[in-house]
Amino acid sequence: MSKQEVPYKIYLTEDEMPKAWYNLRADMKNKPAPLMNPGTHKPMTAEELGQVFCAELVQQELDDTTPFIEIPDEIRNFYKMYRPSPLVRAYCLEEKLQTPAKIYYKFEGNNTSGSHKLNSAIAQAYYAKKQGLKGVTTETGAGQWGTALSMACAYFGLDCKVFMVKVSYEQKPFRREVMRTYGASVVPSPSETTEVGKKILAEHPGTTGSLGCAISEAVEVAVKNPGYRYVLGSVLNQVLLHQSVIGLEAKTALDKYGIKPDIVIGCAGGGSNLGGLIAPFMGEKLRGEADYRIIAVEPASCPSFTRGTFAYDFCDTGMICPLAKMYTLGSSFIPSANHAGGLRFHGMSTTLSQLYHDGYMEATSVEQTSVFEAAEQFARIEGILPAPESSHAIRVAIDEALKCKETGEEKTIVFGLTGTGYFDLVAYQKYNDGEMSDYIPSDEEIAASVAKLPKID
Repeated sequence: MSKQEVPYKIYLTEDEMPKAWYNLRADMKNKPAPLMNPGTHKPMTAEELGQVFCAELVQQELDDTTPFIEIPDEIRNFYKMYRPSPLVRAYCLEEKLQTPAKIYYKFEGNNTSGSHKLNSAIAQAYYAKKQGLKGVTTETGAGQWGTALSMACAYFGLDCKVFMVKVSYEQKPFRREVMRTYGASVVPSPSETTEVGKKILAEHPGTTGSLGCAISEAVEVAVKNPGYRYVLGSVLNQVLLHQSVIGLEAKTALDKYGIKPDIVIGCAGGGSNLGGLIAPFMGEKLRGEADYRIIAVEPASCPSFTRGTFAYDFCDTGMICPLAKMYTLGSSFIPSANHAGGLRFHGMSTTLSQLYHDGYMEATSVEQTSVFEAAEQFARIEGILPAPESSHAIRVAIDEALKCKETGEEKTIVFGLTGTGYFDLVAYQKYNDGEMSDYIPSDEEIAASVAKLPKID
């Protein structure tokens, strides 16, 4: 297909938007291991999970056999405010790199939250409202999830309590203020407002926090307050399910022009964006219908895939949440305070962990100065200031395109541009001022954290 036949931006119509989420687990031969009760070491039941999560979300979490789950009209109508999102051909980047590769990116930053997180936030808020709840609690790292959830809760008239990782709370005040503008209360974590927060602060004085800490606090508040449930922006099966709209739209757009990607690349923190983007492509791979090279990109300072252990672990630092079998650095692992690129969760989605363990995808880690170098290059060429998280995928997409330049191969590359970086300017400032440094945890640091993994027979 000639260059002129593929537009810069491939848009779908509202009618072409997905009418159902795709449940990737239905096509997995080896299903993700179940969430485990930390006390009994037995699989969590729907009743047990229902004490923390919304009832219908529990059913989605446990369903690993239904391929497609219908998207309620209320959610689909909300999606129409910012979806379908464009699939963009990066012609300018291709030209600048002088690569024969064809590069496409799925842009998820065209909503006020600035990221893909709204796709699941509105779904989870909808089910909370449907259940008659008063509000929800959550954690947020860089702030995209907290921002998205505050928007969704404002739409449905729900109270929203957000525990924001302390280092991000301090570095990203404007994202915090967007949450407050939408009516959410935002607390830096770990805090003195919860028992688990006090315990973490006593054990780690002066800590800058982690997602694991914030999760512990949010769960405690949800469990102790009637009419509240906890919601999570990544990692869980239900979140990957909601985010499948990204991949479904991307594949529909590619199919319209007869385009089959060779490489699909996504940044990887807890797994929401990556799982959503790769879902239909991985489904074809699992069913033997097509093959793709799928690459997960994570930060070298928090390398759960590439240096973690595949084992049951707590999803939170306070060790009050269910155990998940995943690639993990240990729930006590806290990324270095100099880490500004997001993707700071110590573990990875059980679904993606199983797929990686079974060899269906690969993973690589990149250092943050290299990530911001790619972000700056992309911004200058393609005109979008990317989120630091997204820039991990940009880094590897550029690297793969340059390999094509060396070999002369005309590969088609698709990557996820998960959001914009306009609330991440403190990090950009550090990079521009030459104050950004790389930190790679030592084997000893990781080993010390992994040594604390719970013992599961």
